[in-house]
Amino acid sequence: AVPKSIASSWVKKEKAISCLSNYLLNIISVKIQKNILIENRFVSLHRYTLYFMGRKIYLVAMAAGHGTRMGSKTPKQFMLLRDKPVLQCTIEKFISACPGIKVITVLPEDYIPVWKALCLKNNFIYPQILVKGGITRFHSVKNALKRVPDGTIVAIHDGVRPLLSVEMIGSMFKKIETEPSCKALIPVIPAFDTLVALKDISQDNVEAFERIEGIKIDRSEVFAIQTPQIFLSEEIKSAYNSQAYNTEFTDDSSVALKNNLPLTFCRGERLNIKITAPEDLAIAECLLNIRKTGY
Repeated sequence: AVPKSIASSWVKKEKAISCLSNYLLNIISVKIQKNILIENRFVSLHRYTLYFMGRKIYLVAMAAGHGTRMGSKTPKQFMLLRDKPVLQCTIEKFISACPGIKVITVLPEDYIPVWKALCLKNNFIYPQILVKGGITRFHSVKNALKRVPDGTIVAIHDGVRPLLSVEMIGSMFKKIETEPSCKALIPVIPAFDTLVALKDISQDNVEAFERIEGIKIDRSEVFAIQTPQIFLSEEIKSAYNSQAYNTEFTDDSSVALKNNLPLTFCRGERLNIKITAPEDLAIAECLLNIRKTGY
């Protein structure tokens, strides 16, 4: 038999642990309610997501291109933005939004050692699963999704879109988690310029375009699609695994739509630009300087 003095001590310890656990949960609950009621947006709440969601969160960071349009020997994802590789800046945004997020980084096979060296050089030691890219973006994403389990939420994001906000990431994860009908969430921004349908008829380095008659575009009905595109993992995996590559597949939403997966749209951010050309990198630098100075 256990002496009464020892048994009494165990009971006190169990009660103390129970009280402490309830106290901490109450603090977190109050913190969450405070952020919902006062800020009315998903700012601080996203930092608790991993502890309250039923599904784990994965990021597939797409960085398998060689960036020929950048006109540089160094692929754009490895070029420096404020003394850090663009890809690192992008991944860090998701880590900031969702500490503990599982990261899968898709790279050109011959640049995997380069990325490892850059991570060491910049003290970027966050765990990553490195996946080699395929012959097209479709095949690269398909390779990455093999490492994503069913029953999770996966964000597929261009590795060269480092300027999206932490708030955007958090609000999107919240939306797909809390709305039962949402299985695929796609950010969009409205078109602001006048749009016209043209055929490129350039020849012999002489630029020329021809108007396509009969096509009228109402810009109020036209939106540009961005990333991250966020999915229930089993849904997007099914879309990729049940279809062969098609030239219509320009992004993940087109793959999902072709497989009859209903899409939910949300507002993206104008500053969530994709760094594709040299001027994009210069714009990104300017935007980060503006954010830093507060102008």
